[in-house]
Amino acid sequence: MRDLKYLLAYLAPATAIIAIHFGGVWSFATLYLAYMIVPLLELVMPGTTSNFDEVEEEDRLKSRFFDALLWLNLPLLYFILGYYFYTISTETLLWYELLGMTMSVGVICAALGINVAHELGHRNTWYERMMSKTLLLSCFYMHFIIEHNLGHHKHVATDEDPASSRLGETIYAFFIRSVRDSYRSAWDIEHTRLKRAGIAKLSWQNEMIRFQMIQVLYFLAIGLVFSWKAALFAVIVGVIGFLMLETINYVEHYGLRRKKLASGRYEKVQPHHSWNSNHAVGRILLYELTRHSDHHFKANRKYQVLRHFDESPQMPYGYPAAMMMAWLPPLWFKVMNKEVAKYSNA
Repeated sequence: MRDLKYLLAYLAPATAIIAIHFGGVWSFATLYLAYMIVPLLELVMPGTTSNFDEVEEEDRLKSRFFDALLWLNLPLLYFILGYYFYTISTETLLWYELLGMTMSVGVICAALGINVAHELGHRNTWYERMMSKTLLLSCFYMHFIIEHNLGHHKHVATDEDPASSRLGETIYAFFIRSVRDSYRSAWDIEHTRLKRAGIAKLSWQNEMIRFQMIQVLYFLAIGLVFSWKAALFAVIVGVIGFLMLETINYVEHYGLRRKKLASGRYEKVQPHHSWNSNHAVGRILLYELTRHSDHHFKANRKYQVLRHFDESPQMPYGYPAAMMMAWLPPLWFKVMNKEVAKYSNA
């Protein structure tokens, strides 16, 4: 019964439906949940450092309940997007209603789209990887599955990784660097794969080419089915979605670096190379994404069995509060530079 708590993850998409259906002040419903209610709850609710024993882990890995929770996000996300596109195409909305609905749906594109796609993208089954790519389509960020799995996990906590933020780097500088260089890296990784297989770069076997074509077709389909206004806002909610992702990237690895060995290679990725958060509400709503240290320690470990490590750097606040703090660089530096120094000198 205790695993039913993960059903609370559906609160976020529920607020997006409320935002679109009711409009008015409810247009910002998802933002109320993500950036007001959750941070306040995490200030008063204790986190937990407990881990499951081997028997419990095995039982949880066998349970299809945890997989079904993720799979259901695919139809749910595209229902929300369709409802949003239909509403903005057929109804006359006040400017703040359009803003609120767009922000709410953008946050959902990050939470249901990229976050769930991130988990499914590490799976080995073809259908789960296809689900991951389809979810990423909502943010026009399909290259993420290539760069994240084959680039970020290889270079994490080094200056060679676009998604590992540097000490003293503002989030706005990070946005530009990470978005640009992650996209370039995905092309480079795919070109290297094709070269090793003896396949031409300009071929249908190039997954990056297929991704671009699929994303263009998605844009055109929205324009033809709903309206060109909806197609424009599809891009806007996608951008909001991937900037939410990049905010999380910024928070997860800020200032942490792996040591370079005498051989010129970096030390093996360890739990202390990523920021961890045990805040209970964020763990549930984000499918344990906040236990990020263990995810990088063992990338194919499923979310329902991610562990706490005492040596992992612990974020002083939960993810939503940390994200808001990151958007205010002077405040972020004041709080987090001290934390980086504490763990770096440990």
